[in-house]
Amino acid sequence: MADEHLDLSIQLRWGDMDINNHINNVQFARIFEEARVRSFARWLPHRPAGFSLSVARQEIVFSAVLDYSVEPVTVRSCVSRVGTTSFNLSLTLIDPAGITCAVAETTMVSVDPRTGRPTPPPDEVREVLEAHYVADAGLPVR
Repeated sequence: MADEHLDLSIQLRWGDMDINNHINNVQFARIFEEARVRSFARWLPHRPAGFSLSVARQEIVFSAVLDYSVEPVTVRSCVSRVGTTSFNLSLTLIDPAGITCAVAETTMVSVDPRTGRPTPPPDEVREVLEAHYVADAGLPVR
């Protein structure tokens, strides 16, 4: 396991603000979704045939208000658990001043696109997940 994370720059949109003049909490889910897509585009530029993913669960813990900025936010992405058919992505949203605003833990399931049933990911994908595993990443255990 490589203890490697990926830092992604994600631009905020003016329309992401709410009546309180900060980024609406619902938009955090969109930002985390974008980070998941970009992570896999970087980690696995050629998707193996028959490989499909589904989000099974996502938990977001908010820790600070995110104000709109023309400077992009950073989302730090890594794998925090690798199971037989599922894995967890840990995503940390950091504002331009370096303040952690939220952490998301997303459980992704490898799915057979023909049956819709969970299936172990191809070896190539498992190797990528293990290469981006970071020990002690993710949400604190309750």
